Amino acid sequence: MKVALGFKSHSGWAAMVIVGVAGNGFEVVDRRRIELTDEGETGAKQPYHAAENLEAKEANRVVASGIESARRVAIRQMREVVSVLKKGGHKIAGCGVLVPESMPDWTTGEILAVHFRMHKAEGVLFPDSLCQAARECKLPLAAVPEKKLSELAEANPEISPDAIAALGKSIGPPWGKDQKTAAMAAIVALSKI
Repeated sequence: MKVALGFKSHSGWAAMVIVGVAGNGFEVVDRRRIELTDEGETGAKQPYHAAENLEAKEANRVVASGIESARRVAIRQMREVVSVLKKGGHKIAGCGVLVPESMPDWTTGEILAVHFRMHKAEGVLFPDSLCQAARECKLPLAAVPEKKLSELAEANPEISPDAIAALGKSIGPPWGKDQKTAAMAAIVALSKI
C-alpha cells in the first residue's frame, strides 16, 4: 500500500498517524505516540527551561545537548517506523510534519532572556527534529504550517473535518485533535496538496 506518515509534535513526544491509499479513499495503517527524548535524559523535553538559570557556557551546552538528543531520537524513531513499513510491503510516499511559524535567529542567550521565547524555541525544536529525521530517511517532506491547516482543509475535501472524522470512526478511539491533525499532515504528504 502507498502510505505517508503524519506527525503532530509536543515537548518530547509526537502523535504519529500513518495513512494509506485504499481503493478510492484513505485508511489509517497505524497510529501511536512516539517519544522524542530518551528516558532519563535530564532536561531533554525542555532544554531551554533546563538551561534557564545556568551560566552562559553551561546553558549553551545544555541546550545544544537537548537539541542533539531530540534530533538523534527522532531519526532513530523514523528509521524504525520506515523499516517496519518497508518490511510490511508498503511504499512510503512521504512524511507530513505540522510545523509552527519559524523563529527569529536568536542566540541561546536571547531566548533565555524572555520566558515566552523558551516556549517558542521548544515548540520549534521537536517539529524541526522530525523534519530532519524525514530528510535523513530520504522521505519526501511536507512541512505543513499548522496555522494554515484549516485553510488547506477548506480547499481540499480529502482533509475536511468530515473526512477526517470519518477516517477516525473507521478505527475508533483514540482519535483526538493530535491524531486528526497528524492524519491531515499525512494526507497532505500523500496527496502532494
